[in-house]
Amino acid sequence: MLATYRPSRSHRDCRSDEEVKGMSVAIDHTGPWTVADVLALPEDRATRYELLGESLVMSPAPGIRHQRASFRLHAALDTAARAAEAPVEVLEAINVILPSGLVVPDLVVTDAGATAEDGVSVEADAVRLVVELVSPGNRTVDRKFKPMLYAEAAIPHFWRLEFDPAPMLVVYELTGGRYTERATAPAGTTTHLDAPFPFAIDPADLPRQ
Repeated sequence: MLATYRPSRSHRDCRSDEEVKGMSVAIDHTGPWTVADVLALPEDRATRYELLGESLVMSPAPGIRHQRASFRLHAALDTAARAAEAPVEVLEAINVILPSGLVVPDLVVTDAGATAEDGVSVEADAVRLVVELVSPGNRTVDRKFKPMLYAEAAIPHFWRLEFDPAPMLVVYELTGGRYTERATAPAGTTTHLDAPFPFAIDPADLPRQ
């Protein structure tokens, strides 16, 4: 079993105390962690493993509301991609290899050719869109830290789904190496987007039971 510790503030300046309660850094390892080390770990459905720099960060599986919304958004994106005959595949919680490590976005739209074989990861240069669903335990990471990593990896589109006080999808596009907000899709209104393929969304029903 991997031993864990709660990092000091100097090791987690991008996360609040609330967020650190749901995240730990594995230390049962000799030397710096590498992408190969992370991909060699046993599959664990209860934990997500991400490599940020040389630290292995572990996050618990998301809650029911998060999973419900992720499933519905995945299905809607897949339907829209097929209708547009876009050469992409929509995946949930797949390993994405970045220049700075390895992350597991909630949803990924990737070039279909990158998933032709049954691998365990995709390279960032094959990713067209990443989507993060913001939960109480990962607000700062999903709003600030991960978008910075995705921009550094030149992923062209980033979406962020907020749950509170009402569902809202915030849409960003990479411009000059930074993400620029292009649209906000509020609950109760159908918003039409044109990239990475035509897509219409009203986020109101995504997390609703």
